[in-house]
Amino acid sequence: MKKIGIVVAMTKELSPLLAVLGKTQTAGRLGSRDILSAEFGGKQIYIVESGVGEILAAGATQHLISAFGVDAVVNFGVCGSLSQKHGLEKAVIVSDVVHYEIDTSAIDGIPAGRYEFLPDVRIPLDRSLLALAKQAVPSLEEVVCASGNKFVDDNDEKAALAARFGAEVCEMEAAGVALTCLVSGVPLVMIKAVSDAEGGASDFMSAVNAAALSVRDVTLKLLSVL
Repeated sequence: MKKIGIVVAMTKELSPLLAVLGKTQTAGRLGSRDILSAEFGGKQIYIVESGVGEILAAGATQHLISAFGVDAVVNFGVCGSLSQKHGLEKAVIVSDVVHYEIDTSAIDGIPAGRYEFLPDVRIPLDRSLLALAKQAVPSLEEVVCASGNKFVDDNDEKAALAARFGAEVCEMEAAGVALTCLVSGVPLVMIKAVSDAEGGASDFMSAVNAAALSVRDVTLKLLSVL
């Protein structure tokens, strides 16, 4: 049976999926958090709520890979929009991630946002899984996601991220998940739904639950074809 790992940052993002999956079992622990398991669509699903931020997300992803030998990882959740093209509650699929906080340029001349072992600033996600997701949900648009350990509330900062990295959305876990999967050789697909745009934190407070439902619906369709 194929094994799929799911990494989600927050309870409010994960709860809508758990409500649909129904009965789950505890497959293990990661610190104070349970690793949940369920069967869905002929697959064994392992689910972890990582907590917020790159480091927790990376650790949770590696745990699913090391402890359960998952064949692929799905990361889903809410994000901020850096473009008027992507409004509240819209679900998108991430093609590449930029970890905009990484910067070793003072000692090696490598541009900010780029890791030495990558040819440019973009961390690529698995193209085969991306294609499967778009077959399952043809309306999904591909985006570049800017990721860092900060809720970006300032519109000038959002504009700068979009201009510098060509990013269309931003959030706080994608780079940790993407880098972990890349170095471990495990395919990753990443689905996000917009919870905040120009309204920043106020948007988030009002739209996060609807965005979580939107990304849940897309994720269920994706799980059926993986």
